[in-house]
Amino acid sequence: MEEFTLSKRLKNLRERKGMLQKQVADKLGIKANTLSGYENGTRSPDPKLLNDLADFYNVTVDYLLGRTDNPEGKKKDDNINRAFHEFDNITDKEKEYLEEQLRLFRKLNEED
Repeated sequence: MEEFTLSKRLKNLRERKGMLQKQVADKLGIKANTLSGYENGTRSPDPKLLNDLADFYNVTVDYLLGRTDNPEGKKKDDNINRAFHEFDNITDKEKEYLEEQLRLFRKLNEED
């Protein structure tokens, strides 16, 4: 299953960039037929190249491997969790302020 997901995602990402296999392969320093093998599922990239592919397409390795459907992977979730973790150490006055801001935000969204 991972090979299918990886190959499908690699091909889709390349096509979304509007690039040919040769162009991507040249950028990554590999042969076009090697990239073709990754895209059709007959070959698997080594860990370093998998990281290079993720960087090139600006996605996470988890996304390429099908562990998440979010191209940003856990990065986005980690930022949200980190922000909420900050709420553990806020004062009552800060909580009141944030609650008021949330009420105003919701009111503005209701008006839209």
